Amino acid sequence: MATVGAARQAWRRLEPLHAMIYFVPEAPRRYRDLGVADVMTGYFASRVAAMGAVSAEVVIATFFNFCPDLVRRGIPQVWEVASPEKLIAARLDAVGSALRRVGIHELPELPATLELARRAAEEACHHVQGRPLFAAHAAQPWPDDPLLQLWHAQTLLREYRGDGHIAALVSEGLTGLEALILYAAMAHGMDPLLKATRGWPQEAWTAAEEGLRARGLLGDGLSLTDHGQEFRQAIEDRTDVLAFPAYAVLDDEECERLAELARVFGRAVVGAGLLNFR
Repeated sequence: MATVGAARQAWRRLEPLHAMIYFVPEAPRRYRDLGVADVMTGYFASRVAAMGAVSAEVVIATFFNFCPDLVRRGIPQVWEVASPEKLIAARLDAVGSALRRVGIHELPELPATLELARRAAEEACHHVQGRPLFAAHAAQPWPDDPLLQLWHAQTLLREYRGDGHIAALVSEGLTGLEALILYAAMAHGMDPLLKATRGWPQEAWTAAEEGLRARGLLGDGLSLTDHGQEFRQAIEDRTDVLAFPAYAVLDDEECERLAELARVFGRAVVGAGLLNFR
């Protein structure tokens, strides 16, 4: 059986393949073609569309660290402009266009990577309890195109892990904003991007920082204390454990092989500039 460490490495290395959809220009273009001009509304609607025409409160709950006012700016009004089905199709079309634009479909490792990643993703589908966003995506049909199948597999593994991560954060008594700030403190230099995309007012951000300092998690500026580092690492470790059931279907050699193959795709996506923030 695979180890928790090997499973984390396989997920982390293949994650750029999924994450690029939030950065490539093809996505907002497809959403604009449907009449969804606001970039953040397109993001919220396209990612949550698998759950149907849900309320803003559902998005706030499942996405966790975005300012509620930012979500409510476009949800649920967006469903009057574009149906969930059209947004799902637009998102997949953007995925295929972006990945093919930089030749990801030509990588010879695609069949072998897909076989292992899909096995893990399908195993995750046997463990849907407590994972609402994952379950919605898991109910979607698999695409016919092998390239899109690989993206869908990693999407399922990403949302499976994400739902577990939120459970770990909530169990530690963190709000979405507090979790965001702790992540920003851990990922040095990310706070400008996180502030720009999550929509929190500066006064709310400052107040949450002070609350985290009172708990002994933040030091001066945006830095973790020793206790904060241990606290944040414990959450990551718990998330790894909660994500492991998907990869348990692979033996240790297969999981390490997936991590090795995933490195090729992750590096290709990053090297092609598909994760550049625009």
